[in-house]
Amino acid sequence: MEKLICLLRGVNMTGHNNIRMTELTSLYTRLGFKDPETYIQSGNVVFSNSENLSANMVADTIEKAIAEEFNYNIPVLIRTPDEFRTIIRNNPFSEVSDFDPSKLAVMFLVEQPTELQIDKVRNIDYPPDKFVIYGREIYIYCPNGFGKSKLYTNFFENKMKVVGTARNWKTVKTLLELADKKK
Repeated sequence: MEKLICLLRGVNMTGHNNIRMTELTSLYTRLGFKDPETYIQSGNVVFSNSENLSANMVADTIEKAIAEEFNYNIPVLIRTPDEFRTIIRNNPFSEVSDFDPSKLAVMFLVEQPTELQIDKVRNIDYPPDKFVIYGREIYIYCPNGFGKSKLYTNFFENKMKVVGTARNWKTVKTLLELADKKK
């Protein structure tokens, strides 16, 4: 039975795409996924895939079910615990002097960006904020906080024409811990 981590884009308890986490876990259970557990109110779900469906099939299944049940078209991103371990290990900012993990976020992309998409942001510089694109993730480090930073989800989606969702470093680490606790 494969453990998976699901990141829903744009789900919260207030405003648009309002889905209660209890409703979300019930949906996952009805879809046949085992032991779904949510973390905070923004569409993070750790669960087991007993059918051994591909990540794309799992994402499609969840997207369709959310559209049918809640009438929201929400991108669903799936990663394995091993992928999360790699994301944590590959943090390009961990060796920066005075690194503050609370100022780091990871933007998870639906697909790996092409070189053409990467070229659209390659030379953009908004000091002191920095970003590194690595595979299907963008590491975003904002030493002065994210409040006034231009580097966040909408910036990359608009410039690169990608779809993704960001999580802060604490959430990234906690989701892996939750996955590792599952049987």
